[in-house]
Amino acid sequence: MTGFSSRVDRIAISGIREVFEAAGDDAINLGLGQPDFPTPAHARQAAVDAIESGQADGYTSNKGIEPLREAIAAKHRQDQGVDVDPADVIATSGASEALHIALEAHVDPGQEVIIPDPGFVSYDALTKLADGQPVPVGLREDLTLDPAAVEEAITDETAAFVVNSPANPTGAVASEDDIREFARIADEHGVLCVSDEVYEYTVFEGSHHSPIEYAEGDNVVVVNSSSKLYSMTGWRLGWVVGASERTERMLRVHQYAQACASAPAQYAAEAALTGPQGIVDEMTDSFERRRDILLDGLADHDIDCATPRGAFYAMPEVPEGFVDECIDRGVVVVPGEAFGDGGAGMARISYATDEDALREAVEIMGAAAAAVRED
Repeated sequence: MTGFSSRVDRIAISGIREVFEAAGDDAINLGLGQPDFPTPAHARQAAVDAIESGQADGYTSNKGIEPLREAIAAKHRQDQGVDVDPADVIATSGASEALHIALEAHVDPGQEVIIPDPGFVSYDALTKLADGQPVPVGLREDLTLDPAAVEEAITDETAAFVVNSPANPTGAVASEDDIREFARIADEHGVLCVSDEVYEYTVFEGSHHSPIEYAEGDNVVVVNSSSKLYSMTGWRLGWVVGASERTERMLRVHQYAQACASAPAQYAAEAALTGPQGIVDEMTDSFERRRDILLDGLADHDIDCATPRGAFYAMPEVPEGFVDECIDRGVVVVPGEAFGDGGAGMARISYATDEDALREAVEIMGAAAAAVRED
């Protein structure tokens, strides 16, 4: 029998998924990383219109429809003050594919990719699928990534480093000074900075900044998606932006792996980007309220947690056995080590659930913590 590639044997099923499967059907799910808002009505209607008119029946260009790429370029002009040529945008099947093609196009076998630890599970796995070597870098006490630690980790074998702000799983938001430093590091060392900005609009304190705003060279690639910005996780529509030479190499991977992103989803994302933006503030305000409910509840139960300033995740320090005890009591949380060795002794909590369920879950988590402390 044909065996399996060494690449696939280097990775395993996500620890997040394993937790879901261990939970009961009636559990309160604080492990799912998606907004609980509906996709904006005008985005849905744009997809319906495209389907009914026949516009979505065939392949689009590999990079995606021109109006969508123009809308993404306009978004960068408005949000970052950066001029992006629509020809340097590739619409992808979610940010997951965008990350995949960015690493495949830039990482040779054995080369290193510096990733935050704890960090999003795909960074480690996609590096390994590209035959690269992940180099985890621990976080500061406030769970932000230190540019000095990234620079210290760079070697002659470093192909790229990943920046994620606002961050999954921590909810941390990088300061403008840190983002400037990441851009400088990319410029001075000639190393690619992959900036994962899928939670860009969910910032409670301060503001979002992108390395592409400050980079003097072409060593920044930006990954983003409509999934978290507009509550469109199921539509699987993301994008990647980079210099022309980099986009052309990423397109080579994309055209064979995917051909093009889903046509109906492209029309929906264009409408989301160009239509009314009220949903953005509505979601951000709601997530900030829920964050405060969670933090206050955790503090009442003597569970320490760095204050997340964005996204909709918190990563408290928890006693041993906490995650299993929560799951046994009907609350799904994810063990911190699912996001890297640096997550040991922590748990990721997604508070993208309704406030009543969140309050109930906090009390259950408090009881779970008390129970394992007594053991």
